[in-house]
Amino acid sequence: MRMNVRTTERMSFEQDRRISEVVKREQSRLLNFIRRRVPDPRDAEDILQEVFFELVEANRLLMPIEHVTGWLFRVARNRITDLFRKKKPESFSDGAVADDEESLQFEDLLPSPDAGPEALYARSVLLDELEFALDELPDEQREVFVGHELEGRTFKQMAADTGVSVNTLLSRKRYAVLHLRERLRSIYDEFTKA
Repeated sequence: MRMNVRTTERMSFEQDRRISEVVKREQSRLLNFIRRRVPDPRDAEDILQEVFFELVEANRLLMPIEHVTGWLFRVARNRITDLFRKKKPESFSDGAVADDEESLQFEDLLPSPDAGPEALYARSVLLDELEFALDELPDEQREVFVGHELEGRTFKQMAADTGVSVNTLLSRKRYAVLHLRERLRSIYDEFTKA
């Protein structure tokens, strides 16, 4: 009987250690993921805590989790969707300081945050896919696209900062746009058909 207690204690200690390692390893990345989708930092922190609480509960209930990282991000996405169902989110462009119309053009391509939980989910998925697609681009193309479309910088500003000609920057952006259109077309079509 004494051996059983020690074995149980050892197993419990090992589970706690594994959970601590996962939290330490994934906390920063998961919080960044949540913060990109949730405007209020307090809500983002709450969601992060809920995700890790669910991990502890799943572990306590001996639920098998094969890919912990994927599971954590899926739970985080579900909690974000739950949050948006509970309260009306502020528009992405409401928080923008820039008066530049180009920042609104990008926003107009996404489903409206006021259109309900399904649209919020679609918006979240499209932003995720955009992030993955941007990561696939060569550095030069990504920098030009992000600088112009997301940060609102002009080609003249970027040319002055980098020493690269405006025509080269335009060409890089064109290739980036072609890649992103192709890469995101199927996911966009999937949401617009539904």
